Amino acid sequence: MPCFTAFTTVDNKDAADRIGLAIENMVPEPTGVGVFEIEDGKGHFEIGGYFAENPDATALQILATAFDSRPFVVSEVPDQDWVAKVRRELSPVRAGRFFVYGSHDANRVPDDVVPLAIDAAMAFGTGHHGTTQGCLQALDELAGQGVVPSSVADIGCGTAVLAMAAAKIWPRANIIAGDIDQVAIDTSRANLACNNLSGRVTCVTFAGFDHTEITPRAPFDLVFANILKSPLIALAPDMNTHVSPMGYVILSGILNTQADAIISVYTREKFDLHAHFKLGEWSTLTLRKRGRDAG
Repeated sequence: MPCFTAFTTVDNKDAADRIGLAIENMVPEPTGVGVFEIEDGKGHFEIGGYFAENPDATALQILATAFDSRPFVVSEVPDQDWVAKVRRELSPVRAGRFFVYGSHDANRVPDDVVPLAIDAAMAFGTGHHGTTQGCLQALDELAGQGVVPSSVADIGCGTAVLAMAAAKIWPRANIIAGDIDQVAIDTSRANLACNNLSGRVTCVTFAGFDHTEITPRAPFDLVFANILKSPLIALAPDMNTHVSPMGYVILSGILNTQADAIISVYTREKFDLHAHFKLGEWSTLTLRKRGRDAG
């Protein structure tokens, strides 16, 4: 049977959260509600509701008027297995030495690559987005320069594709991957098993560096954070605390127009720009922390 979606946008987070809460209490009730910041640098938020039957158009109109949001756009979505569809249509991706592919393309893996099997699932990070590709390219460049970290953290790991890439090229590294979403952690553990990496990466649910597993492993020689501009800025002081002198961070989830702001914040936290990759509208930054004696 089909389902229905109802989406609107608004210009401030408080209104977005209140609209999301109001949608949750609608009749017919939604099967899911999401509130997302649109990373366009303009402070816009998108609110979406998912319904098993056509939502109440009058109620949606009242909500839009009450919170001064855009009119809701209601769409009927055909019933199909979206994960299976995406798996069929996603082509393998090569980023530096890494080759990211779905299980349906296992017979297409070249001999001269580091293979990473990632199937589309309910977690971000199949390797097709410019941010993930940029991180893999940045990782490939560091490895090519002879960098061999002993401790690695993947913050906001999604499918753990970055943590797995590090585990494959640095077999002795101590690696931890975390995400606030338990689905992502479950997906990460499944991907590790699929890539014969079970036990090589510790996967735990945490936000930023807030977990008891983190402190004993710090400081880290390399940290991945492929998230968004706002949380990257918020994480900057903790990056300073948890990254070793002369250690690296690879940051993404950043629009090209946002890169300078991120660089400025991290410069104040004793990081210097090492490399800047651009793929389409997305930037990936590699920064290196200054040594103990540097200003």
